[in-house]
Amino acid sequence: MEGVEHRVIKVNGINMHVAEKGEGPLILFIHGFPELWYSWRHQIASLSSKGYRAVAPDLRGYGDTDAPDLVTSYTCFHIVGDLVQLLNIIAPNEHKVLVVGHDWGAAIAWYLCLFRPDKVKAVFNLSVPFIPHNPQMNPIDGWRAIYGNDYYMCRFQQPGEIEAEFAEMGTETVVKAFLTYRVPGPIMLPKGKPIGHSADTPIALPSWLSEEEVHYYVSKFDNKSGFTGGINYYRNLHRNWELMAPWTGCDVKVAAKFVVGDLDLVYHMPGMKEYIHNGGFKKDVPMLEEVVVMEGVGHFIHMEKPDEINNLIYDFFRQFD
Repeated sequence: MEGVEHRVIKVNGINMHVAEKGEGPLILFIHGFPELWYSWRHQIASLSSKGYRAVAPDLRGYGDTDAPDLVTSYTCFHIVGDLVQLLNIIAPNEHKVLVVGHDWGAAIAWYLCLFRPDKVKAVFNLSVPFIPHNPQMNPIDGWRAIYGNDYYMCRFQQPGEIEAEFAEMGTETVVKAFLTYRVPGPIMLPKGKPIGHSADTPIALPSWLSEEEVHYYVSKFDNKSGFTGGINYYRNLHRNWELMAPWTGCDVKVAAKFVVGDLDLVYHMPGMKEYIHNGGFKKDVPMLEEVVVMEGVGHFIHMEKPDEINNLIYDFFRQFD
């Protein structure tokens, strides 16, 4: 990608790959699963041209960043700790930064706002709203009760199991199946036919995703980290739930904007629309601006509608210049 600087920075004992472009106020872009810094390619190009320093790391376990072996090395505290240390190194004189997150990246961005609000000027999150800690129910038991054992978060729990199935499918099929998923409902991974595709079933790509772009993801998941690092985030959902107990009842004290597609699977989780639109979300994030729901758009909203998302990010962040 033209003009993007790539470097490796040592944070908390791991080597973190970082892509960046531009000068000005720093925007930290945090990707989700199964993604990389590259998922922000459209936003990096746009925001860097508008006077911002766009910084997008490969998170711990992804791409060209180290992937620790221990499952327990992927808690929310490890990931947020990496990002705080990264900011301390690359922007030591910038008291607060702007943050953009999607999917797991949005969850991590909310954690960052909870743990270190002193580091965040404003947050712009996509797809995943802030989810307050529920001391009565751990998330895996909750999802299993609603969707059963084939629900993807439940299927991800046993180390090595889903990786073996993904290996049989092939990295390209897995990447295409996830990135093109547009069903406004849960991802189910029944054994033997995960994500509804077999290795010999061609997957048509939408206009916003090229074979060349898919190849970049495939090259990194094939040759570098594999899927285990990213899946380990899901394997820490129960552990994160235990660790988050001290933050029960805490709200997010950072200015925030949230955008979601109306075909996004997260938007259709039980109770999610009611939480987002009927006051619960605003109660937990008091400085939340009006939520934007984009019609006819799926989960990977920043790639599907890059121009619209770029404009929304710019319009929100420029008030903090």
